[in-house]
Amino acid sequence: MSLLEQDLVKKTEKDYILQAENIKKYFPIKGGVLKRTIGHVKAVDGISLNVIRGETLGLVGESGSGKSTLGRIILRLLDPTEGKIVFEDQDISTISNRKMRPIRKDMQIVFQDPFASLNGKMSVQELIEEPLLVQTKLSRHERQEKAINLLEKVGLRAADRVKYPHEFSGGQRQRISIARALALNPKFIVCDEPVSALDVSIQAQVLNLMADLQDEFNLTYLFIAHDLSVVKHISDRVAVMYLGRITEIAPKKNLYDTPLHPYTQALLSAVPTTNIHKKKEKIILQGDLPSPSNPPSGCSFRTRCPKAHERCAIVRPELMEVEEGHFVACHLYNKEDQ
Repeated sequence: MSLLEQDLVKKTEKDYILQAENIKKYFPIKGGVLKRTIGHVKAVDGISLNVIRGETLGLVGESGSGKSTLGRIILRLLDPTEGKIVFEDQDISTISNRKMRPIRKDMQIVFQDPFASLNGKMSVQELIEEPLLVQTKLSRHERQEKAINLLEKVGLRAADRVKYPHEFSGGQRQRISIARALALNPKFIVCDEPVSALDVSIQAQVLNLMADLQDEFNLTYLFIAHDLSVVKHISDRVAVMYLGRITEIAPKKNLYDTPLHPYTQALLSAVPTTNIHKKKEKIILQGDLPSPSNPPSGCSFRTRCPKAHERCAIVRPELMEVEEGHFVACHLYNKEDQ
């Protein structure tokens, strides 16, 4: 039974806003004089993921693991090579852009680099009003009022609406990006490393702002990051991704207190701690991240795993529930492999 099917059994207990099953995204590699396809980059390689309404699901992993690609596929900014995406009980995997348009107002994204994602030739008011022009029939005065209200919600002044992105700091620009994402009253927001380009002190301010807005607007976040301390601060559940696959999913406390997968254990061992009485052994992973164009057979992590055995090279481990809500893809926890 797949992870999606296991969670569907409990659907009476959980209200899912998004369900993704066996999502794959392969980018073709062209070569030769005729530019024929000679291989594929397997950016996302068979991911099943469910997001509960109102929660923040953190998605962590090394650079190149496919986190951002997965976020864009979920929003249909990229079309999946294979798999099924269900948003609010509607299958959006293969629907046309025309049918997708009214759904997009409920699904928004906050990008990593606000300077790149904001058009420098548009004022702040124009940036926030643009989605309102496309998706609503609000009057000019109503759009302006909404823009002012959103700016104040994210901690900026009404007078800032006439300024341009280059006149703001990085943290302020990210606040503008958040205001624009909220313009259409979305239900679900993909946060693609929204604080990684900011100073540490500013990160905390933006994270607290996002938590406050989540409570006020009843938002659901998919929070993508590589900083596990940031994810711990804002997430309810955490999914760990490696080379296009999910290796572990668990409630935040379970994952940070008792990580099961060797990859998760290695990631957490590298997180700095201020507790001088709590010593932890740092796990150094050997080798480099394999190429997604030629991933290892069986378990994708086996080439760097200190606990790998013969079966890891033959059979790809599937996510299994080890304890309530705690899923891991590792042969170490499969009783049939013992």
